[in-house]
Amino acid sequence: MKTIVDFAAYALVRLIVAVIQTLPVDMGDSICRFLAWVVGEKLRIRRRETDLNLDLIFPSASDQERKNLRFAMWHHLLLMVCEIAWVQRRLHLSNWTDHITFRNNREMLGQMLSDRPTVVVTGHFGNFEVGGYMTGVMGVQTLTIARQLDNRFLHAWVDRFRSAKGQKMVDKEGCAADVDRHLKDGGILSLLADQHAGPKGCWVNFMGAPASCHKALSLFSLSADAPMVVGSTRRVGGKPMQFEIACKAIADPRSGDEDCASVTSLTNWYNRHLTAAIGESLEQYWWLHRRWREPPAKVAKRLARAA
Repeated sequence: MKTIVDFAAYALVRLIVAVIQTLPVDMGDSICRFLAWVVGEKLRIRRRETDLNLDLIFPSASDQERKNLRFAMWHHLLLMVCEIAWVQRRLHLSNWTDHITFRNNREMLGQMLSDRPTVVVTGHFGNFEVGGYMTGVMGVQTLTIARQLDNRFLHAWVDRFRSAKGQKMVDKEGCAADVDRHLKDGGILSLLADQHAGPKGCWVNFMGAPASCHKALSLFSLSADAPMVVGSTRRVGGKPMQFEIACKAIADPRSGDEDCASVTSLTNWYNRHLTAAIGESLEQYWWLHRRWREPPAKVAKRLARAA
């Protein structure tokens, strides 16, 4: 029975995507604005999680400001789905300059083309799926850790999209050997850095509030002598299919900087730079994402002293 339900859901998603792919960009944008109002204000999907996050991070914001940000976030998320549907048919090596600009491209390219391994971190911000796809279009192969979807049909389809241009996906369960081998071969590892890691994670302040981070991200960089790059792919100009891919900062374990002295210091470093990146386009962050949880008492005291 589960197989039948999963396949029906997969077929429905493929039908919706097929319809989206036929839409002009401006029409898709207008539809997303209407659906953002329906989903965010009428259906109130994940309203509680969104409001808790906005209350925590923007305690002095007015109700209207939070409402505006909530609507803009939903518009971004829905438009992100459209862009993922459009990108394989509308973004190619022959026309990428019509859709993509780069910031600090020399630093980014120099790092990715070096013989040393690289760890690239970003967050649930902008259109990170397009960023991964564009990296492959440019001929840069990466290894990305992602959780396997519960629906095996959808998982296989999403995996085909992500792998279409050279991005290799591995499941987060049992991937240590693949990651270790990839970094030893001088490869590029790409990670979403704003996943909750539970009470035993590395707790740091993220956007001014305690957040638990996976220690493995910093350990990958420090143990493999791999520079860590904080990157982002955000929509610019207020238009669909217009992106800026940016290298926000690079931390090199060989530099001797304090930021690379330990797992905690490096985790603090990339969270600071992610915060700065998100600050450029607040509406493009996933405020419905359960990023912030209550830390253990000892951790809360330590972070309060540090703050």
